[in-house]
Amino acid sequence: MSQLEPISPTSHTPRPGPDEGPAAPAIPVIHYKTVRIDGVNVFYREAGPADAPVLLLLHGFPTSSHMFRNLIPLLADRYRVIAPDYPGYGQSDAPKHTEFAYTFAHLANIVDRFTVALGASKYSLYVMDYGAPIGYRLALAHPERVQAMIVQNGNAYTEGLGAFWDPIKAYWADGSQDNRTALAGLLTLETTKFQYLDGMSDAARISPDNWIVDQALLDRPGNSDIQLDLLHDYGSNVPLYPAFQAFFRQHQPPTLIVWGKNDVVFPEPGAHPYLRDLPEAELHLLDSGHFALEDQLDVMVPLIRDFLARKL
Repeated sequence: MSQLEPISPTSHTPRPGPDEGPAAPAIPVIHYKTVRIDGVNVFYREAGPADAPVLLLLHGFPTSSHMFRNLIPLLADRYRVIAPDYPGYGQSDAPKHTEFAYTFAHLANIVDRFTVALGASKYSLYVMDYGAPIGYRLALAHPERVQAMIVQNGNAYTEGLGAFWDPIKAYWADGSQDNRTALAGLLTLETTKFQYLDGMSDAARISPDNWIVDQALLDRPGNSDIQLDLLHDYGSNVPLYPAFQAFFRQHQPPTLIVWGKNDVVFPEPGAHPYLRDLPEAELHLLDSGHFALEDQLDVMVPLIRDFLARKL
C-alpha cells in the first residue's frame, strides 16, 4: 500500500491559464449610505462606477429601496445605480407628520436635492407606483436632466385609476376623519401581503421577507399618519397629469414600459395611454402583479439592459 507524500507549504492547485475559459464576472459592491437633506437623513443604496450613466430608482408604496435589492447588482456593472428611501420609508428618517409635510411636492423636492448632493446632474428614471409622480415632478422641474425612463406600474393617466381608488378618491374629496379611518385597512399586513402576491404568475418566487420588512416599518409608531397623509396628497398628482403628458410629448424621452398586467392597484389600462404621448415607447405587459420585479426579474433585466444599451 503506497504512502501519500506530504504536501509542502508551497504546494498549490494550478490556476486556469488565460486561454482556459473566461474569468468569473466581478460582483458589484452595493454601498448603504445616508445623506442629510434639509435636516432629514436620507438612506440610499448605491452601486456601480462613479462616472457611469446614472439610474435613479424611485420606489413605491409601501416599500423602499429594498424593492430594488435584486435589480441593482444586475445593472451596476455598466451604470451608477442609486436608490433612495423617501422620508417616512425604509431606513430614512421618519419625522412626525405634524413636523414634516408628507406631500408629493415635498418628497420630490427632497429627492431633487438628493440628486444634487450626489452630483447626479443627469439620470435615467426608473419609476414605480409612488415613484412615478415623484419622478415626473423632477422631470417637470429639470427636463434637461432626464435621459431615459423605465416605467413599472407607475401611473400618469386617469385611465389607470380604477375601482381600487374609489375610497381613496372619496378621501381626496372630503378629508374627514371618517374617510381617513376608512383607509386604515390599506396599512395592514393582510393588504401588504396581498400587494405582493395578487396576480403573480408564480407565488413561490415571492419572498415573504418582502411583506415582513415592509409591515415592520409601517407598524412603527406614527407611521400610519404619514401614510394616510400621503394617500390624501396623492390627489395632488392627478391635476398634474396633463403637465406630465406634455413633458412626454415635448421631450420624447426614450421610454421602456414593463408593466405587471394583473395589478389591481395600477391596472393595465394605465399602461397603454403612454403610447399616445410616447409613440416610440416600448411596452411589455408581464404576467405579474404590482411588484413585478419579484417574480419577473429574469424577464425584466434583459429588457432593461437591452433598452439602456441602445438608448444611453
